[in-house]
Amino acid sequence: MSQAKKIADANGNVGVLIVGLGAVGTTLVAGTHLVRKGLAKPIGSLTQMGTIRLGKRTEGRHPLIKEFVPLADLDSLVFGGWDIFGDNAYQAAKKAAVLSNEHVDAVKEELEALKPMKAVFKREYVKKLDGPNVKSGADRWELARQLVDDIERFKAENSCERMVVIWCASTEVFMEEKPVHATLDSFEAGLKADDPDIPPSMIYAYAALKTGTPFINGAPNLTVEVPFMREWSARTKVPIMGKDFKTGQTLMKTILAPGFKARLLGLNGWFSTNILGNRDGEVLDDPGSFKTKEESKLSVLDTILQPDVYPDLYGDYTHKVRINYYPPRGDNKEGWDNIDIFGWLGYKMQIKIDFLCRDSILAAPVALDLVLLTDLAARAGMGGIQEWLSFYFKSPIAAPGLNPEHDLFIQLTKLKNTLRYLMGEDLITHLGVEYYGYFDEG
Repeated sequence: MSQAKKIADANGNVGVLIVGLGAVGTTLVAGTHLVRKGLAKPIGSLTQMGTIRLGKRTEGRHPLIKEFVPLADLDSLVFGGWDIFGDNAYQAAKKAAVLSNEHVDAVKEELEALKPMKAVFKREYVKKLDGPNVKSGADRWELARQLVDDIERFKAENSCERMVVIWCASTEVFMEEKPVHATLDSFEAGLKADDPDIPPSMIYAYAALKTGTPFINGAPNLTVEVPFMREWSARTKVPIMGKDFKTGQTLMKTILAPGFKARLLGLNGWFSTNILGNRDGEVLDDPGSFKTKEESKLSVLDTILQPDVYPDLYGDYTHKVRINYYPPRGDNKEGWDNIDIFGWLGYKMQIKIDFLCRDSILAAPVALDLVLLTDLAARAGMGGIQEWLSFYFKSPIAAPGLNPEHDLFIQLTKLKNTLRYLMGEDLITHLGVEYYGYFDEG
């Protein structure tokens, strides 16, 4: 064993400011309150239901993660946020229609108390949406200052010891890194010049870092994946991470693709299509926003399969992704996959998947875990990119020059080994040669 790292106590309230109180945001808030009241189980949450093996298998130590590491208690979470619509969280949850009336009504009082602050929003970045609950300002610098004021005021009014900002809002149009993103000085000059290369998501991330608040990017937007954000967050010891919550179809890919590679089964093609009818589907009906999501979804297979290392198996496959807005389906997304594989002597086979999932039901526990683990990282002094939390993202951010890890099982091992490392426990290698005497020393 090594020495445990110094981690500040988890005492006091944790403010959780959600950008976008739509389907995912309200499902997270309502679900957390339901769990607090003992009315539901936090299924899908690694921090609440997952265990972690410590030491050798023969020791039988498998504590719950929430009992092993000093996570904030669910009762300490205080929710707030911003949205372009003025509905309180109860009204928004009803409109989202993710949860049953029974569940939403059971926490009506708590949800009605959550009224969104006015949002920073510019329609050119999310062309399919518009709403009245929007801040006004002379330029992006003034809007950023308003967000800083929001964060600081919420922290004071709710007696919060610590804060986390999590983006649960819509996918912005596709953007690439520009000179304005290079340094903190260039970015602040861009804010004052009202530079269109600064989308709303970056203004939120800037305000979070300005107040020393960790920022979680749950959409495929560029946001914190630019030089000044990486450098600033590392220097100030403020965690950042992203991007794009890994939920339905991509979750399946990061489960299946490692299996194909492990058994050296080749791939000719992978065709994926989705139908969904929630606000996310409406936004992705715009080609600009879809391009951002497409880039996130397409990045998974190459990194897992390593076509440059295995050219005979993965050097020439076709990967297509489609998303279709279909209002009758609501939040109950359906993902179809056709996978053309080949095996021994090149004989072809197929796999078909029809995943009838619930988008926000899969995303809410991911968001909860990220809030709690991000708060842990902040208390442990782990600033900058939190690659160890790649387990939760479609397109995880990594240090410059590193390929992100997409294999779900490697991601989980990395996450749990990071927790073991923080607590001074031995890392698990699964070698186990000591049980069989293969290399007895004479």
